[in-house]
Amino acid sequence: MKITAITAAAVLVIGSFIPSASGYSIKGDVVNCRSGPGTSYGVKKTYKKGQNVSISCQTTGTSVSGNNIWDKTGDGCYVADHYVYTGTNGYVAKKCGSTSAGGGSSSSGSYCKKINSAGVNLIAKSEGFVSRPKPDPIGLPTVGYGHLCQKKNCAEVKYKFPLTTTTGKQLLSDDLPKYTKCLAGYLNSKPKLNDNQWAALTSWVFNVGCGNAKTSTLVKRLNNGDNPNTVAAQELPKWRMAGGRV
Repeated sequence: MKITAITAAAVLVIGSFIPSASGYSIKGDVVNCRSGPGTSYGVKKTYKKGQNVSISCQTTGTSVSGNNIWDKTGDGCYVADHYVYTGTNGYVAKKCGSTSAGGGSSSSGSYCKKINSAGVNLIAKSEGFVSRPKPDPIGLPTVGYGHLCQKKNCAEVKYKFPLTTTTGKQLLSDDLPKYTKCLAGYLNSKPKLNDNQWAALTSWVFNVGCGNAKTSTLVKRLNNGDNPNTVAAQELPKWRMAGGRV
């Protein structure tokens, strides 16, 4: 496992997709905010491109360019999610009329427990590929894309050696649910993470391990409601060392 590489990549992913402290950015030139979640509702106000809006909840309505999610802004009106840069086509806030984020339980993991393809590719690219068991940079036996061997010669791996990139990705996909489950269990309802942020944090847990993540200052700060962008920038670089080496 390559903590240095994956942590650097995770910082970039989180920094690229996290909303600003003041809200989510409008990406249409002039976007109407309506009295209800649909194009037939009256216009209450308009937003300009680049303007930040807060999202109090989300619901479904008229489909706009294939996306039927509408965001209720802090101004009390609804804007098509297609025109709001949230980093995902899914939910990033609670459903209007519900009390939990993303329509599930209170945890951030409730609406994105599975890591997206971008996250899988992030880990694969950062880890690098080896077709047969081989010591990683700090001497731990690994195979595929960062799979840490649990038995001699990675006897627990069900795929035939030498692995192909395809079976290596399958092995990685087999490994990841353990880490997404850990992350979902450690975070409370305060962190609001989109799919890409969730993937980046999962890649971090994949490298540092569930136990280290659980007791980390990073998780504690997210659960305290600290700004995720600030937390990522300040805490992830602290994990740049692998086996005591930078």
